[in-house]
Amino acid sequence: MANQAFDVVVVGTGPGGYVAAIRCAQLGLSVAAVEDDRPGGVCLNWGCIPTKALLRNAEVVDLFHRAEEFGITVGEWRADYAQAIQRSRRIADRMAKGVEFLFRKNKITLVAGVGFLKSKSVVEVKGKSGVEILEARRAIILATGSEPKSLPGVTIDETQVISSNGAVRSETRPASLIVIGAGAVGMEFADIYRAYGVEVTVLEALPRVLPVEDEEASAQIARLFTRRGVTVRTGVKVMKVTPGKGSVAVEIDAEGKRETLTAAQVLMAVGRAARTKGLGLEALGVTTDRGLVTVSPTMETSVKGVFAVGDMAGRQMLAHKAMAEGVVAAEAIAGRSPRPVDYGNVPSCTYCRPQVASIGLSEAAAKANGREVSVGRFPFTANGKAVALGETEGFLKVVADKRTGEILGVHIVGPEATELIHEFAVGRTLEATLEEFIHTIHAHPTLSEASLEATLAALGQAIHI
Repeated sequence: MANQAFDVVVVGTGPGGYVAAIRCAQLGLSVAAVEDDRPGGVCLNWGCIPTKALLRNAEVVDLFHRAEEFGITVGEWRADYAQAIQRSRRIADRMAKGVEFLFRKNKITLVAGVGFLKSKSVVEVKGKSGVEILEARRAIILATGSEPKSLPGVTIDETQVISSNGAVRSETRPASLIVIGAGAVGMEFADIYRAYGVEVTVLEALPRVLPVEDEEASAQIARLFTRRGVTVRTGVKVMKVTPGKGSVAVEIDAEGKRETLTAAQVLMAVGRAARTKGLGLEALGVTTDRGLVTVSPTMETSVKGVFAVGDMAGRQMLAHKAMAEGVVAAEAIAGRSPRPVDYGNVPSCTYCRPQVASIGLSEAAAKANGREVSVGRFPFTANGKAVALGETEGFLKVVADKRTGEILGVHIVGPEATELIHEFAVGRTLEATLEEFIHTIHAHPTLSEASLEATLAALGQAIHI
């Protein structure tokens, strides 16, 4: 049994954990990072990065189908799904090695194994080579992430009933797939599988797909997916999932009517659950609420010197939110006065085609909050760059306070929506108004001009519509 002492011990090296570890090291603290898998966590190894690689493959496949539109004649060609998976794994491996390099660069000690809190200053790590005891002189940061949820009575076997983790591992493309859950994960995988010719059905219990997004955005995505051959069914309750020989039966309740659907495979995309069990939180007295760790604005738990960031700390389960929390925790531990995370200004991004991105309040939420709003919309059909790209599906929508011009929310469906949203993230951080946006000159031709035009539209001044 080896004993080592550090200023900070970080348990988990997903986006929140590795960023916290690096920032602590930058601030002159000695750091150990505990990881039971590969550095980078779920996001880098099994989520954000490999799925974006697969979505890029899906985009290329779609472009091949559209080759004639661009004056290109293509002979016989084949989209190899196994090779797409292999490419995504190579990219994930590369990025994991990148995190390992950053740890070495910042003199962070990586300890392989499962971490357990023996006290508020001691972490026990059980690894292949035995048990290590890590003492944290200043603080412990918990960043153990989350894992895929399932429905009651439904077992994820990663063969017939798979999670997103299983989906990015399997090189076999099913003939048909039922996706249960139409959030970001469900819609992204529906996009990927459909591009490779899979017969896809999406089931959602709530009234619309991407239920956290603005209603107009949800409706647009549902229409476009349906046009591409994806069967989208909302307002349905999954009652039972029964794997059988060569297929899976899914019993649903659709407005009081029972039906049974079958497919070769089922993908569970009903959300994620924080990984908080087996850490020793209860014995230590760390306060939790419905499986999530309760934290202060500086990410400190109810136990002084123990911090929690990322998915286990609740709110949005997003990698970039976790990174921001990791920085706050690190700076608080180092004795600085960090600015707390502004959870109302965290961008939401879905990387299906077309992409969906948003920040702030939906139109309905703004009105429900009693705000009188001005709404500006601009379709990508009227944007020169989008037309040149052949990517005209979607729109950009700005919701603002009618009296003050405060930008309350922005909602984008369209090409590179996940990049375009950051203009408004900066604007909202700086408390920019509609008037200030319209006096910002946007280069022509760019997709960003849609941002300007939608803002102008909110003031009744749109030029190109």
